Amino acid sequence: MAPPLLILDGIKLSFGGQPLLDGAALSVSAGERIALVGRNGSGKSTLLRIAAGLVEPQDGEVFRHPSATVRYLPQVPDMDGFASVRAYVEAGLGPADDPHRATYLMESLGLTGEERPDDLSGGEARRAALARAMAPQPDILLLDEPTNHLDLTVIEWLEDELIRSPSAVILISHDRRFLERVSRATVWLDRSVTRRLDKGFAHFEAWRDTILEEEEREQHKLGRQIVREEHWLRYGVTARRKRNMRRLGELQAMRGRLRSHRGPEGVAAMAASEAAESGKLVIEAKGIAKSFGALTVVRDFSTRIQRGDRIGLVGPNGAGKTTLLKMLTGELTPDAGSVRLGVGLEIATLDQKREAVYPLETLAHYLTDGRGETLVVNGEERHVVSYMKDFLFKPEQARTPVRELSGGERARLILARVLARPSNLLVLDEPTNDLDMETLELLQEIVAGFSGTVILVSHDRDFLDRTVTGVIAPEGDGRWLHYAGGYSDMLAQRGGDRLADRRKAAPANPAAKATAQPSEPKAAGKKLSYKQKFALDSLPGKIAQAQSAIAALEAKLADPKLYERDANAFAQTAKKLDAERAALAAMEDEWLELEMLREEIEG
Repeated sequence: MAPPLLILDGIKLSFGGQPLLDGAALSVSAGERIALVGRNGSGKSTLLRIAAGLVEPQDGEVFRHPSATVRYLPQVPDMDGFASVRAYVEAGLGPADDPHRATYLMESLGLTGEERPDDLSGGEARRAALARAMAPQPDILLLDEPTNHLDLTVIEWLEDELIRSPSAVILISHDRRFLERVSRATVWLDRSVTRRLDKGFAHFEAWRDTILEEEEREQHKLGRQIVREEHWLRYGVTARRKRNMRRLGELQAMRGRLRSHRGPEGVAAMAASEAAESGKLVIEAKGIAKSFGALTVVRDFSTRIQRGDRIGLVGPNGAGKTTLLKMLTGELTPDAGSVRLGVGLEIATLDQKREAVYPLETLAHYLTDGRGETLVVNGEERHVVSYMKDFLFKPEQARTPVRELSGGERARLILARVLARPSNLLVLDEPTNDLDMETLELLQEIVAGFSGTVILVSHDRDFLDRTVTGVIAPEGDGRWLHYAGGYSDMLAQRGGDRLADRRKAAPANPAAKATAQPSEPKAAGKKLSYKQKFALDSLPGKIAQAQSAIAALEAKLADPKLYERDANAFAQTAKKLDAERAALAAMEDEWLELEMLREEIEG
């Protein structure tokens, strides 16, 4: 293995109270690609800034190879003092660096270089910062949340670019698919210390769970040993005083280890407040369209969304996802066509820019709307401090101003408020931004298990695959299609294309697009009926709903006291479980037969 270009060893840093870093270590050699993972607030960004030389630790060793170049991508780039994006990007080049690479990166990231920094959107600013950090092809590239505010096209381009890059890369990201593709080693920052796995992020969770299980066993053994020693001191032979004093000292040391042990950080206990069931039809759109001047973002789009559907909207930034979302939920009137909303809808919305939060407002005031110390969640009155604990906030933070929260804490706070509102339709625009892995996993469970309807916009491919039953994606020229299944299913139905390939290949006008549609099935005179096509599209969503229902029923039956409490309820639940399993098997058989028929027709 090549000698390290960067070594951090025994790094300590504290801002008062519990140390943020206490003996943390990190090393990187040429060409390595390391995922740095950990909870929000665990110190990942701080450790990366120490590696970049922007923060000095209170103790520990920092070594950088004298000839190694280091470039750092911050979460919030500072473009003050630059007249254009090109000036900002080229300011990151060294004397021997190739300025043509800066131009190549800007063009690849959809920038001309003539943009004014003050006029950039969040996504454009992130792309400019990426171009600046990557242009010199540094020996070490430090990336803090590089995929934030990027669309799928750019994320996939960035993945390929980093995989080909000769630079050593250390990256922090909440995008699981991105980490799995790019990383070849994983460093876990947990409770102020680091652990390293010489495998990519795909292997992290199994490794982490093994460590935590072993840690739990060790603490259990230590507790048992303390009990035995205490028993010996009380009832053992007291004449051997010196030996007793030695064992008493060992016992006190063991008690100290047990008291000082910091267990794993808690897991948020988020849950969505559900309103009464809506009607079966939630949204019906017929031929809707929307234009802004000469730009048509939605053209002749129709869809039906039913109760229990979980729909993901995907596409490049600027394709019109938020516009389409607002039309579907009745917030924006289409230029043509109609949208009909179902009866009994209670909508809870998390918008892309997040709610406007007054920075001096306290957490408790924000969650309760200033209505005292309690709020109602799922029909139950909860004290605000108790509800805050579900989202991993400490009781003393109840009076903390919002401005003092980190990005991840702020995201959790806004989610806490949105999920407290009774709803049967969740509308989530980029809900995964700034969430750590554990909170993201819990949000996935909430969305996947929500009995109402969900419409969400996301660039997180793994999150989409784990949650949605359908995907609405742009086809170019303002046209959108509704696909069954998750993001990977959509790619498969498109013939394995990536969004980038599809967008580049999209014809510039409707006539050309019509000629570019897939050819008719090869089996002449034979095609799927409308009913068969509809079943083929809708069955994956129904199968997912059945699987969720089965999981819920199995969890209910797993309660050992259910039979004792209510034998009749136990019998009815078991009967319903059998019926759900039979229905699931029938749907899976039907889908398989239709899929085989489709493949036969298409040759």
